[in-house]
Amino acid sequence: MSGKHLTDQQVRLYMTHRINQSQKTAAAKASVSERSARRIERKDLQPAKNKRKHRTRADPLSSVWDDVVLPLLKSCNDISPVGVFDYLCENHLDKFKPSARRTLERRILQWRQLHGESQAVIFMQEHPPGALGICDFTHADFTVTIAGEPLQHKLFHYRLVSSGWAYAQVTYGGESFSAFSDGLQNAIHSSGGVPLEVRTDSLSAAYKNHQETEDFTARFAELISNYGFKATRNNRGVAHENGAIESPNRHIKNQIKQAILIRGNHDFATKKDYETFVASIMGRRNRRIRDKFLTEQQQLKPLPAASSVNYSEHLLRVSRTSTITLKRVVYTVPSRLVGSRLAVHLFDDRLDLYLSGVMTLTLDRIHASQGARARSVNYQHVIGSLVQKPRAFRCSQWRDELLPSEDYRHIWRYVDKELSADKACWYIVRLLNLAKKSDREEALGRFVLEGLSQGRLPSLFDCEDRFMPVTALLPDITIEQHALSHYQALLQEGSHE
Repeated sequence: MSGKHLTDQQVRLYMTHRINQSQKTAAAKASVSERSARRIERKDLQPAKNKRKHRTRADPLSSVWDDVVLPLLKSCNDISPVGVFDYLCENHLDKFKPSARRTLERRILQWRQLHGESQAVIFMQEHPPGALGICDFTHADFTVTIAGEPLQHKLFHYRLVSSGWAYAQVTYGGESFSAFSDGLQNAIHSSGGVPLEVRTDSLSAAYKNHQETEDFTARFAELISNYGFKATRNNRGVAHENGAIESPNRHIKNQIKQAILIRGNHDFATKKDYETFVASIMGRRNRRIRDKFLTEQQQLKPLPAASSVNYSEHLLRVSRTSTITLKRVVYTVPSRLVGSRLAVHLFDDRLDLYLSGVMTLTLDRIHASQGARARSVNYQHVIGSLVQKPRAFRCSQWRDELLPSEDYRHIWRYVDKELSADKACWYIVRLLNLAKKSDREEALGRFVLEGLSQGRLPSLFDCEDRFMPVTALLPDITIEQHALSHYQALLQEGSHE
């Protein structure tokens, strides 16, 4: 009786089960009849030993392969199968059918494997413990906001290749030496030792890239000498030579993204809160390879007695506007410094200001976007002078930046609308002066806004009475206790009368 044709797979499956099973059971498991099973055992049915060598249909590429496709493949190794397919569809539809796309892709792959150019080969590396530390900057391509404001930043990433121990630090500017040096030194100190070699890409902050020789910048040479490691870099433009850091870059950023999603909110109150969040993620990663790290840590060289310089130094004169300008950013400083010459230590996150060798002020660093300028204005630096000429506030270039918060901007809009020009300036300037003196800026702003919500503008007297109450000074009276002999003398004088 005719039936379905037995496939080679069914025959092989039956023969496999027949080793340990009865003929009937093996036939059932192979989905064949017992009659077919008997024919298999008589070797009337056997799986094909060789694949067919003849075609079952005409070659769909025969009319275009030799004359069209091969010349394209030989002309450029970068032409993709999709590119060839699009070209054939556009220019040779009379000879080529789009349904043959998969055949075309397989044929091109086979030809390139037989006749194409050599391809790049990745060579797996072995690194003994303590031999190599590798570092890189990577863009943070995920959303983070600080108090509602978008945060543009990068991550400095350092990794001990043997154990996989890693360190990441948030940086807010470009790939400057201060950011690189600060990140690298913090990473080395966090790991507890110095590797034999530190590898980077061709950072202009570390290498003089206009030269072919391994010529370091002066500050990087000082850092190398202090820590005693060998500095190396990969070839320019060859990212995969830093494969031990490029792939982990992606993993770390993805882990931060996922942690933010699980957190349910990408907004942080301060930069410090976000930096702590990143540090906690790195700590979680490092706990998983703790045993490997402890083994590698034993092979690291000891830390030096002191850290190296992780800032750049600039000498700046304070202008008559009580400002200094550095890296396209204008910073206000206390007006007492007008005309003085300051030594500024520029870090990635701050500026330390020195006058005659004495540190006098620290400012948060502002990073201007490329090609733009920025300002960092603090009303407390100039309010003493502004009180003497309050009308200057109205047309000041810094007017909006002198107001420290949205509360004060709302107050200014109100008084500017309801009061005369002179009285409005006088009120807001005196209010800012009171905020500085009382050191209760936020509370003072809320107090005035509460008054406005009730339909009245609190007077400056009310504000001073609430936030700077006058404490009555009692006179310092010293009472001298007389000796008893003085009283005795008085009694004796009275007895003579």
